[in-house]
Amino acid sequence: MISVTVPIFNEAENIPILYERVRDALAGIDRRWELVFVNDGSTDGSREALDRIAETDTRVKVIHFRRNFGQTAAMMAGFDFAQGEIIIPMDGDLQNDPADIPRLIETLDKGFDVVSGWRKQRQDARITRKLPSAIANRLISRMLGVRLHDYGCSLKAYRKDVIKGVKLYGEMHRFVPIYASWQGARVTEIPVNHYARQFGESKYGLERTMKVVLDMIVVKFLATYAQKPMYVFGTFGVASLALSVFSGFWALYLKLFDNKPFVETPLPLVLVMTAIMGFMCILMGLLAELLIRTYHESQDKPVYLVKETRNLEPALGSGPEHALVE
Repeated sequence: MISVTVPIFNEAENIPILYERVRDALAGIDRRWELVFVNDGSTDGSREALDRIAETDTRVKVIHFRRNFGQTAAMMAGFDFAQGEIIIPMDGDLQNDPADIPRLIETLDKGFDVVSGWRKQRQDARITRKLPSAIANRLISRMLGVRLHDYGCSLKAYRKDVIKGVKLYGEMHRFVPIYASWQGARVTEIPVNHYARQFGESKYGLERTMKVVLDMIVVKFLATYAQKPMYVFGTFGVASLALSVFSGFWALYLKLFDNKPFVETPLPLVLVMTAIMGFMCILMGLLAELLIRTYHESQDKPVYLVKETRNLEPALGSGPEHALVE
């Protein structure tokens, strides 16, 4: 089965058109499908429009949030409720083209686990949308090691098993291909159509770029140091203590050889502040180590993922079988 998931926030005018286009795009595919709409607290009549469509077509599933939780939360709900082996998220503003869905599926069937859309001819404002997006895409590719031209394109295709267990927060939905790649998924990219918005207003602005950069730092931290947070906190702590020792010796040198009193330089204050910072960083690192062990051991979380085995049955009740990916 194919599951198309669509987060909706105040897109009442777009919903009927989007439904018809998705239905037409999937009509020529010889597979069962469902269309999962997630109403992210809309206030413009989107709820009624979605309910009307769901009453006429049982393949349409609708989830109504109590309030607006954001696009990432809505996308996460779509993943959680999707029943298909292939999940295709897309935006609800008609800027993505449902006619690209068959091409995504065809590429997925060539042996890939994730197919990401690339809005090669993007129809958005150059300064406020295209330029910040280009900068963010370049930074993400360089820092996180997965080379894609367009992380911000919502139109993608995933095999459900590669995103099973992925939890999304903040603006993390654009990093799903990276999470999948880290778990061994084969990721590729194809050009897709992109249209200018016809109805409604864009929910994105320049402030979103800063959120993406901050989330990228979080993802990089989780990828590199989630298992050993002490390496981050400890490094800063040792560096601070080294600066503290250097400041102390420098202040002592000035006192003995230049006859300069301690009170005439800021070095004693630097010594004290960096020493405190160093000890605090090391203590925070130890606390983080305790938390990560509590996370893994109390919830029986594995520290590895197994793709498949041969002639081996996992023992019932043991921890590692939870890491087994069917």
